[in-house]
Amino acid sequence: MYRVAVIGGDGIGPEVVAEGQKVLEAAADRFSFDIKWEEFDVGAERYLETGELLTEDDLADLSRFRAIYFGAVGDGRVPPGILEKGILLSLRFFFDQYVNLRPVRLLDGVQTPLAGKSSKDIDLVVVRENTEDFYVGVGGRFHGRGKATHEIERNLYDIRFGIDCESDADEVAYQIGIITREGAKRVISYACDLAEMRRKRLTSVDKANVLTDVYGLWREVFSEVTARHRDLATDFTFVDAVTMWFVKNPESFDVVVTPNMFGDIITDLGAMIQGGLGLAAGGNINPEGTSMFEPIHGSAPKYKGLNQANPMATIWAGSMLLDHIGEREAAKMVLTALGQSIRDGVTTKDMGGASRTSDVGDYIATLVRQL
Repeated sequence: MYRVAVIGGDGIGPEVVAEGQKVLEAAADRFSFDIKWEEFDVGAERYLETGELLTEDDLADLSRFRAIYFGAVGDGRVPPGILEKGILLSLRFFFDQYVNLRPVRLLDGVQTPLAGKSSKDIDLVVVRENTEDFYVGVGGRFHGRGKATHEIERNLYDIRFGIDCESDADEVAYQIGIITREGAKRVISYACDLAEMRRKRLTSVDKANVLTDVYGLWREVFSEVTARHRDLATDFTFVDAVTMWFVKNPESFDVVVTPNMFGDIITDLGAMIQGGLGLAAGGNINPEGTSMFEPIHGSAPKYKGLNQANPMATIWAGSMLLDHIGEREAAKMVLTALGQSIRDGVTTKDMGGASRTSDVGDYIATLVRQL
């Protein structure tokens, strides 16, 4: 029996997660294992009522689970960034989920905006470093005449930053990106292992021609780690160039490994070429700890309770969860059933169908049991 924590979150999050649970339970029945769910009340409603985002008790309880099934956070009643940083990013950092895994695969029957491309051309995985770069929270704003100094300590980072301001009107904002050798090494090693299991091609994305310090270190570590994987074909590309090649020649990519910020950007492009955010799933992975699986779309509060949201990204994330805990055949069956649902035309409005959220979940769960 597998124990899985569930955070439905806000907006459509609880609805799409419920459909994902339905499908995963069908897979458990089909492949003779059990899932025990434990729901966690984390999100906008609790924050508005109590002021709490994630408590120490929440984190201690969640640490007992190998996997978290996550919906979405975001609510118009809460200023942007509070829920996202206080819940989603906090979970990623607290559990050291240093790999953000994003499959970019075009399924048969799904339209891509790339002319002349088909499911044979779009099948890659982006491995995004998930805990460093410009997301570590080292930054600030200040203004005023004279010497202004800002100090911040976060985890292992202790930085003093000062600028002379010439007038009261001057204002400075800054954000510092941090790459560590160990942080780069572990995520690149993960990407190498993944590429070994796929088509043995690994591409590194950076901007070392301009941001030479942080991404120069990234390149050094990439070269050192991949030297131990001699059967892999490897190459470097700059982030601006990779956006062009994703559009022109997506078939040339297999596994792409990238620092945090660039991964955040190019995976949204990847989501669009695979058919849109309704099909885009992600995993936040700590191979030795607690990992979290989620759709990468937002909470879409205007669709809350309407039974119209597309649950397929969440179901795909559920397939990734099953693969992570070792139920690989069940994971494949979930993805097979999802693809069959698309070919059968059982999809929500955003994909050209007329099915409700619950209809899609029901249909895919039935296919999991019958295929």
